Amino acid sequence: MHLSLRTILFLIVTLAALNSAAAESGEPRQSPINPAALPAGNYPMIVLYSTSWCPHCKEAKEYFTHNNIPFINRDVELDAAAMELLVNRYKSQGVPVIVIGNDEKVLKGFARETFEKGVKEVQQKK
Repeated sequence: MHLSLRTILFLIVTLAALNSAAAESGEPRQSPINPAALPAGNYPMIVLYSTSWCPHCKEAKEYFTHNNIPFINRDVELDAAAMELLVNRYKSQGVPVIVIGNDEKVLKGFARETFEKGVKEVQQKK
């Protein structure tokens, strides 16, 4: 199948416009899990800085989703503000980075045991 240059340019412009509209909303993208439907207080806020192609990011997303853990996914390739936070605030050049609570715990990489320990530490502070 051959796409014309006009069709390719149309697709690029359309995708860029959709991405721009999503980024301009200023709201981090929420996972498909509705945190309001879960019992209050079970988990602190969890923000996952990720990319779509990262296997460790995928593992974290699957773990959170499978265990009904509410999280905000910020794809740093689609969200310039997320990339800026990743690099400047969290001093990371790689993903995943998981922020638990209000910057109370920052995990670079994903390991189930480390994540669970981090959540417990933040929960005990409250």
